[in-house]
Amino acid sequence: MFLTISALALLGLLLALLLRFKSVGAGAAIIAVLFGFYLARTGAAASIDQLMSAVGSAVHSIGG
Repeated sequence: MFLTISALALLGLLLALLLRFKSVGAGAAIIAVLFGFYLARTGAAASIDQLMSAVGSAVHSIGG
């Protein structure tokens, strides 16, 4: 659960920075957020969660 919250905060910060530096428009940001909400409702959500956990574990083992 901790990794999920951290990934959410990191991706939210990245989206905010992209908006701030005008690398992405407001319309594209809204579409990205809506895509995330709809993706979370699909069967792919469990696979994405497992992938993010594996990546987090790999990064942790490399750093430690």
